[in-house]
Amino acid sequence: MNQSIFLSVKPIFAQNYHHLNYSISTYLLLLLLCASTAVFSQKKNAAFEYHIHRATSAINVDGNPDDPAWQHAELATNFYQMLPMDTGMAEVRTEVRMLYDNQNVYLLAINYDLADGDWMVESLRRDWNFGKNDNFIFFLDPFDDQTNGFSFGANAMGAPWDGLMFEGGKIDLSWESKWQSAVQTTDNQWVFEMAVPFKTLRYKQGIDRWGVNFSRNDLKTTEKSAWAPVPRQFPSASLAYTGVLVWDEPPPPTGANISVIPYALGGTSKDFAKQQDAKYRGEVGVDAKISLTSSLNLDLTVNPDFSQVEVDVQQTNLDRFELFFPERRQFFLENADIFGNFGYSAIRPFFSRRIGLRAPIKYGARLSGKPNKNWRLGLMNMQTDEDGEGTPAQNFGVLSVQRRVSARSNVSAIFVNKQTFDYGKVTDTVAIREYNRNLGFEYNLASQNNVWTGKALYLKSFSPGLSGDDQILAGNLAYTARQWNFNVQFENVGQNFRAETGFVPRTGIGSFMPRSGFNHLLTTGGRLFFPKSSWLLSHGPNVKVEYYFDEKMRQTENEPVLFYKMTLLNRTEMTFWTAHNFLRLANPFDPVNPGNPKDTLATFTEHDWNSFGTDIISKPQSRFTWSFSGRYGGYFADGTRLRLGGEVGYRFQPYVAVNLAAQLNRIEFKTDSRLPEALKNSSHDIWLVGPRIDVTLTNKLYLTNFLQYNSQTENVNLNLRLQWRYSPASDLFVVYTDNYYSDFGAVRNRAVVVKLTYWWNI
Repeated sequence: MNQSIFLSVKPIFAQNYHHLNYSISTYLLLLLLCASTAVFSQKKNAAFEYHIHRATSAINVDGNPDDPAWQHAELATNFYQMLPMDTGMAEVRTEVRMLYDNQNVYLLAINYDLADGDWMVESLRRDWNFGKNDNFIFFLDPFDDQTNGFSFGANAMGAPWDGLMFEGGKIDLSWESKWQSAVQTTDNQWVFEMAVPFKTLRYKQGIDRWGVNFSRNDLKTTEKSAWAPVPRQFPSASLAYTGVLVWDEPPPPTGANISVIPYALGGTSKDFAKQQDAKYRGEVGVDAKISLTSSLNLDLTVNPDFSQVEVDVQQTNLDRFELFFPERRQFFLENADIFGNFGYSAIRPFFSRRIGLRAPIKYGARLSGKPNKNWRLGLMNMQTDEDGEGTPAQNFGVLSVQRRVSARSNVSAIFVNKQTFDYGKVTDTVAIREYNRNLGFEYNLASQNNVWTGKALYLKSFSPGLSGDDQILAGNLAYTARQWNFNVQFENVGQNFRAETGFVPRTGIGSFMPRSGFNHLLTTGGRLFFPKSSWLLSHGPNVKVEYYFDEKMRQTENEPVLFYKMTLLNRTEMTFWTAHNFLRLANPFDPVNPGNPKDTLATFTEHDWNSFGTDIISKPQSRFTWSFSGRYGGYFADGTRLRLGGEVGYRFQPYVAVNLAAQLNRIEFKTDSRLPEALKNSSHDIWLVGPRIDVTLTNKLYLTNFLQYNSQTENVNLNLRLQWRYSPASDLFVVYTDNYYSDFGAVRNRAVVVKLTYWWNI
């Protein structure tokens, strides 16, 4: 066994672990409190004001700036550069104007050209990749709380972008609503014009100062800029750095705002593997959106269907825990952060994809929004049906409230309830409990300048047959400046904590996961240098040191990693790293196919290895783009693992984008006493290949062809999806799906669905 310096701390942590848990948690809480009292001040860009006036005449949204009303709008220009550096004014000129009337907020952006060549766009597809498109985006914070808001924009060929903003700078692009835009291009400029209905936005009546910022990404000059200056270490979407949108009178009330979105569906499916006859579907359902106030929304759904949602991108799983796949279903998306972002990425008491995972959803309701500037509210109730294969009808309820404290920080509480009906008829009472409940409290720190962030978290679960040691105590504090950054985080998870409607993979939901408590300590830090160079933008080291301990503070894992990252002036990114891993298994584990009950390494066996690797992402300006990821080093039981992966893409802009992603994991074992006989002196190649073709005939007609080959699951998935947006937020979908055995010899199952939706404003 390699007795490295990283293992030598084990005896220290093994002593007085209860005191250690308490001490670390206390220190983190004290750091959070100290930071919260030291970093609040006036809004950073409060001096940047844009005065929006009522339009003096009608505006035709066609991408033409000649409407007379625009001549009377205030001009916002003289943007500040964010990239390559944030120390001067932007070289590429951008002009922005805004107006409003009783129905809409209007925006006109004239994006001037500086360098020769075509505009760079990925496709006409909605919600494109920010880094691969010339684009203009603006960010709107109606409550000026610098935490939540809306984002709208377009690329240089008119493909729209819209999303909900949360946690001060993150954007959920899965959200969609009604608005309109148009783009016109000339030899030296492209013009973006848009109208967003007040009914699309959520705001409190009477508030006449909103947060706002405008962002421009110009790939030909590699320049990213913003109207209100944003430090380069933050995204241009950072709401902490918005300016102020000053209304000449309070925005008008939205009036009655009820939207009904019915759907009709027809399709057929056949399971060839089970030799079943074809099944035919004919369904109808409806969603409704009811604005109780201009900032509080009620969503209703009856018999929802999500067959048009894009398939998940498959992943190779060589970990002992389940993989995370994000929510894509439209009903769950608005204000999703107040429900789903409680906790950390691997400690979430609520994860909406657990609902309807095994059984269809019958109906549901969700109330979300902001009663006023300081409070946010989320209330959800969903009812599922029995699936006919052993999963009974269940009810899922969530209540979440959030109270703003100081300028950008908040305190939150959440309660999650999963209840099983007719529990007396359940036969598998180990897999299905009568109920599971979670109660949690959280303090989120966010300084005025966004440099200091942090969290303190407490969770408790309630499950029949499990009591005591069923809590989570966690916290972190992070500092992010232009040159220095660090983060320290600690998590103490009780062995009886369960979040069956959440995502806490280490507490054990799947059969191959450990079922015990753990303690997690994570520290990261880095330094960034900005040389005077004609080709190198920045470079610098980062270090991550991560430890896991069991409930008795016996070390079970550690992973120190040293990174070195370089960013070239053309935005090519290169990262080199080296790492050491130590791991003591808490459960039997198959290192080739997790979840396999055979060929497992034994519980309590110890494994350690070294590895190194690199990641490279090419410059986004080219029509041909590529990325590469490589890793080589040790693996479980003194084995070796080589991982080679990457992606190549070419765009026939703006109509066709072709991408091919591939990954190979080659695992080799020699003779080792810890290995089962079937794995000794063996070699395993695990392939994951995914070609994708996006055809965007217009910015309202999309065709996506997606093929995924996964040798680990021995499956080939073909998904063909046609979407026609025939009216704002209204679509016709045609979806064809095939699943084959990995040798392409036979079809496992096949389905065809045609679905029509219509967004009707009452």
